Amino acid sequence: MTPQALKRALIRRAEAQGFVLTRVTSATLPERIAEDLAGFIGHGYHGEMAWMAETQDRRDSPGHLWPEARCAVVLAMSYAPEEPPLEGLARTDRGYVSVYARSRDYHDEIKGKLKQVAAVLAAAQAQVKVFVDTAPLMEKPLAQQAGLGWQGKHTVLVNRQQGNWLLLGVILTDADLPVDPPETDHCGSCRRCLAICPTNAFPAPYQLDARRCITYLTVEHKGPIPHEFRKPIGNRIFGCDDCLAVCPWNKFAVDGQAYRRQVRGDLATLPLGGMLALDDAAFRRFFASTPIKRTGFARFMRNVLIAAGNSGDQTLVPQIEACLNHAEPLVRGAAVWALAQLIDPAQWQYWRDRHLSHELDQDVQAEWLSISVTERGL
Repeated sequence: MTPQALKRALIRRAEAQGFVLTRVTSATLPERIAEDLAGFIGHGYHGEMAWMAETQDRRDSPGHLWPEARCAVVLAMSYAPEEPPLEGLARTDRGYVSVYARSRDYHDEIKGKLKQVAAVLAAAQAQVKVFVDTAPLMEKPLAQQAGLGWQGKHTVLVNRQQGNWLLLGVILTDADLPVDPPETDHCGSCRRCLAICPTNAFPAPYQLDARRCITYLTVEHKGPIPHEFRKPIGNRIFGCDDCLAVCPWNKFAVDGQAYRRQVRGDLATLPLGGMLALDDAAFRRFFASTPIKRTGFARFMRNVLIAAGNSGDQTLVPQIEACLNHAEPLVRGAAVWALAQLIDPAQWQYWRDRHLSHELDQDVQAEWLSISVTERGL
């Protein structure tokens, strides 16, 4: 089989597996990618994601992962939602879940499909390795170099036909395949993604400070969420879609059907009262096989409590009060803040007097001591 015929067979198999874009590029990246990564880490924009710094020397080129790789096949699956996703932010009695997390974990879903595509190469006696955001590989620069799209001002890949609701996968191979031309930037003067960010997470166009990003804060960040971000988080309990949802290129995104077949309708927005009632076992059962489970029970409850504090819903107060005795300090601390947003000063003083003298965790003590009347708006 000629390299051209092999590539055509790859694309046909990829389309059959639900991928909307398949392109090929060299398994090398220009030096500027390593320089950009070094700058990102040097500024501390990676936050607590220490693995990015630890794997920096391997991350800047696919050849560091696998020296025999000659080509990278980059594929994209659309997860474009059927309905405008940000409407869920107005339902303050419910927690908003990012669109990508409303189904089976995409790592598992896409990896299986990538293996089906890679089988075409293996049948032609080529060696292959598949990756879905689980190895030190720069998927987005590879995707831009392969012509799938360009990294927009929000740093997410954008495609003129599919918008920016895209999940990426990469197949590295030692096969010599025809490569595609890179894509150029088509953001123009648009700044919608930058302007909508609730926490001002973009220090400049094409730069993201993860430490200020709601997705990072609700998914990756392990400790208490800094006070300055709690009100802007609103009812987002897992991820944030604001900068994605406003991209004007999304008007062309119509091919999310393959992904939508896996979507659980009950995950779009979750009742805060129901989530506060979960214990660890119930959490694991309800979110089994979803990305949310990987965050862990304590962090999830922290997020739900922040949303509860922002809800204005007095009926949640008894459940929040119960969380003041939770075994996890992270949950207790979030409960302190949430309770402060919903009760009057006399009640607040009662609960503070009751709990502060017995609290042994320094972070939770700091929560009790840091809440002011002004912050509570009382």
